[in-house]
Amino acid sequence: MPIPEPPRFCPPAPAGAGPFLLSINPADGSQAGRVAQARAADVDGAVAHAWQAVRCQPWRDLRLDRRADVLYEIGRLLRAEREPLARLQMADSGKPWKECLHMVDSAAGSFRYYAAVCETLQGEITPARGEYFSMAIAEPFGVIAAITPWNSPIMNEAQKVAPALAAGNAVVLKPSEETPQLALELLRVCHQAGLPQGLLQVLNGSGEEVGAALVRHPGVRMLSFTGGTETGRAIAAVAGQRLIPVGLELGGKSPHIVCADADREAALAGVLSGIFGSAGQSCVAGSRLFVERTIYAEFVAALAQRTRALRVGLPDDPGTQVGPLISWQHRDKVAGYVELGRREGARVLAGGYAPEQGALARGAFYMPTLLDGLPAQARVCQEEIFGPVLVALPFDGEDDLIEQANGTAFGLAAGIWTGSYPRAWRLARALEAGSVWINTYKQSHIATPFGGFKDSGIGREKGLQGLRLYSQNKSIYWGLHTQPLSLG
Repeated sequence: MPIPEPPRFCPPAPAGAGPFLLSINPADGSQAGRVAQARAADVDGAVAHAWQAVRCQPWRDLRLDRRADVLYEIGRLLRAEREPLARLQMADSGKPWKECLHMVDSAAGSFRYYAAVCETLQGEITPARGEYFSMAIAEPFGVIAAITPWNSPIMNEAQKVAPALAAGNAVVLKPSEETPQLALELLRVCHQAGLPQGLLQVLNGSGEEVGAALVRHPGVRMLSFTGGTETGRAIAAVAGQRLIPVGLELGGKSPHIVCADADREAALAGVLSGIFGSAGQSCVAGSRLFVERTIYAEFVAALAQRTRALRVGLPDDPGTQVGPLISWQHRDKVAGYVELGRREGARVLAGGYAPEQGALARGAFYMPTLLDGLPAQARVCQEEIFGPVLVALPFDGEDDLIEQANGTAFGLAAGIWTGSYPRAWRLARALEAGSVWINTYKQSHIATPFGGFKDSGIGREKGLQGLRLYSQNKSIYWGLHTQPLSLG
């Protein structure tokens, strides 16, 4: 059912005042598209327009089942445009075709899920301790700023926009300048589905200018950011000064653990997909491999052989398992870490170079790389590389494993392969990580909360907690007094 017209006129959102921002296909260096680039001055207009939309549209006070109708329709339209959106994402980010399809499916699923949550989530009747009736309800913040990274376009945008809209907020979205096109397509689909103008706006531009202006803007009541830990720390500092809440989904250096009693074939496949899927450009990539010493040499040798056999190719080739990195600059950063590892004493068991022949030489490709021979405190074992680079380390017993696995500033995810469920339980409880996979890896669902410990973030996305992240509680008391209140 369409949403009624607003009771008074809301002016259109301001257009970006800057030059065009180019999207470059990292598979071959061609231009994938161009979008209008916003400047810091555009942030004032976007936030003002968002507040006008909040105040003059019925969205906040719309019956929840009708709000859910729009969210369901967004999910339906995303699914209906699955292939063209995936193709645009493939050009924007260089991700392989099947992965791009999965990202669009995930975005559609986010809107469907939060549509269901929107119309079924209930408030609380709280226990009374006097002559009153008390309740707790969720209220929107008003205007949310959402800043998303380049590694999972449209999926990350949907994971923020869907719950924020479901909670009754307006959203000003700033996608990564590396992948600027999918957020605009999401905006188009949202309007096509009946979302009122102004409740979602997209500002494409640099993080240093547009992102920083959004974070500082006094009209933004809550900040949601996915990206690097240092940027997250800077955002948290500004939010702390402004006394506004934040949701931060940050970096990781996730331990992937293989015990001697694990199913070897399943563990080999899981380790490969856990680090080399998305060309390692995933916050939960299992980038530190811990193998029990009694099977270390045999397991790592088999892993090296399979790593060398991975099919690195163009994103539209159905046989491709590993595509390009997001940019040549990022590829150079990844290559720099591998060279650092070599200087620190690493043995390169597979990969360790960028292809220089054939079609791959035109793109930002880097071969899947396996290193070992380093201590757990080496920089390559401690810092997030965000590329197809895996470091293998042996462990002796559970105490040694937990000390090494927890021995970084990060705590986003971890994986455990073992035939002993009591051991899996002990390790899962001891690991400092927001998500732990047992005899699987990198599984996710919009209904399950996601976030990190330590420097990997604050708050939880997805699930019911993902909706509550974009809401603030209000307590309401109804007096039932039989006698007037007194000072006595």
